[in-house]
Amino acid sequence: MSNQDVPLISVITPTHNRRSQVVRAVKSVLVQTLTRFEHIVVDDGSTDGTAAALAEIRDPRLIYVGAKWRGANAARNAGIERARAPVVTFLDSDDVYLPDRLERTLARFDQNPSLEVLISSFLSLKGSRSTKCINREAFLDKSALQRALVSQTIFIAGSAITARHESLLAIGGYDSDITRMQDLDLLLRFARRGGAQLSEDIDWKKYNSENSISRRRDGYVAAYANLIDKHPYIADRYPDVPPFMIARQIIADTLKGRLQQAFSGYLANRSSKALGYSLPKLLRGYVVGRRWRRDCYDEFRAKYGARAV
Repeated sequence: MSNQDVPLISVITPTHNRRSQVVRAVKSVLVQTLTRFEHIVVDDGSTDGTAAALAEIRDPRLIYVGAKWRGANAARNAGIERARAPVVTFLDSDDVYLPDRLERTLARFDQNPSLEVLISSFLSLKGSRSTKCINREAFLDKSALQRALVSQTIFIAGSAITARHESLLAIGGYDSDITRMQDLDLLLRFARRGGAQLSEDIDWKKYNSENSISRRRDGYVAAYANLIDKHPYIADRYPDVPPFMIARQIIADTLKGRLQQAFSGYLANRSSKALGYSLPKLLRGYVVGRRWRRDCYDEFRAKYGARAV
C-alpha cells in the first residue's frame, strides 16, 4: 500500500434505521475538499435497507461495517478500532459536514502536534429555526476544560469532536454503558489527560431527528445520575452542580406542564445512589449552583467569549 492510499483522517458514523439521513451524511463527506480520508459507517442492525442504499455508493473511501452492536457507542468503538488514520473525527448519521470540514480540521492537528482533542462549532437546525452554536477560539487546559464541561458553558456534540487515534484508544473510546450524554462523558475522560482546542469555525450542521435520544424529555435525570456515577468527583468538587442540573430539569418540566415527567425525574433522583437529593437540597442547589454556573459563564465570556448552552 502506497502512502497515497493511507487515509489522513478517519470519519466514523454509527447508524440505525436512518437510511435517507445516513446517505445524506455520507454524501457530505464524499464532497470534502480534502480527499485522503476514509469514512467508516458502522450499521447497528438496521432493517430499513441502509446496507443496500450505501452499497449503491461506489467509492472505495466509504467502508460499510454491518453487524448488531450494543448501541451507538459500541458501534463508534468498532469504528475506532478499525480506523487507519492518525486522526479520527465523528459524524452522526443525521448530521452533515460543510465541504471544508476535514481540511480545516486536519490543518489544526498538523499545526499543533501536541493537540489531542478539537471541539468545533456548528449550526443547529430545528424545523425552520437555525441557531449558531459557536465556541470562541481558545485552548482550555485540563482544569478549564473540566470546569467548562461540568458547568456546560461550551457547546459540545458528537459531530463536533475530533481526536488523535492513539488518544481515543488510550481512554478506552466511548463507554458502551452510557446511552445519553456520551459526548460529555468522553470529553470528561479526555480532561483527565489534558486540554482541548475550541474552534469557532462552523464546519457542520446538526439536524435534530425525531428519534434522537437527546431530544427525549424523559430520562434526563436517570442519564445524569449515570454520568455522576461514572464521574463521582463532580459531586465532590462541585457539590452544588448536580442538584442544580436536576432541579433545572424538574422546574422546566413543571413550568411546561409536564408534571408526570417532573415527578419521574424527582423519583429518579431520589432512587439514585449517586444523587438522592431531598427537595430542600435541590432548591438550595438550584440557587447556589445557578450562581456558580453564571460566574463560570461570565469568566469564560470575559476570557474566551464562550457562550452558555
